[in-house]
Amino acid sequence: MATLATKTREEWLLALTDMVRPLFKEAGAELPARLRVSCGWPSSRGLATPTAKSRTIGQCWPTELSNDGTPEVFVSPYVADSLDVAAVLVHELVHVADNCKNGHGTPFKRIAVKLGLEGRMTATHAGEALKKRLAAMVEIVGTYPHASLDRSQLKKQGTRMVKVECPECGYVVRTTAKWIETGLPTCACGAEMEASV
Repeated sequence: MATLATKTREEWLLALTDMVRPLFKEAGAELPARLRVSCGWPSSRGLATPTAKSRTIGQCWPTELSNDGTPEVFVSPYVADSLDVAAVLVHELVHVADNCKNGHGTPFKRIAVKLGLEGRMTATHAGEALKKRLAAMVEIVGTYPHASLDRSQLKKQGTRMVKVECPECGYVVRTTAKWIETGLPTCACGAEMEASV
């Protein structure tokens, strides 16, 4: 089977978006004719450490936040495996289908499950049936032209004050290594905060 001539990550993501449109129709959802998909860091928790409880790997921005009214989807540069990228894209396109109106609530879940996404709705993965469909599409579009960006290669923080961030809401404080040894603080939202590396 011949592959499409996609050269960039964006071309790959757009080609796959066009290929999954019929799946959305089967699930009773419609994707807008115009949308943007790209590889980029999410607004929060995209640079979470490998030991963090959660890492944002995709994000959808609704039409009202775009100056030209186009929904925007970003897949994190952390994700590089073609099937994983495809599953993240499908998840984010579910948000596009309702213009981010319902978060991960019941309308989102209804569409996601019909498409074949499984797991917690905030962190879905492709079920076996969807994996097979996506694998066939990936065969056509080829391998995702990307290599994972690894945060562990970043230079260690040079200041005495260590950045501590909430993995749930993104709240940031700075404290000394001495106090971190005593114990990490709990955020106002109730989550345990994490020290940056």
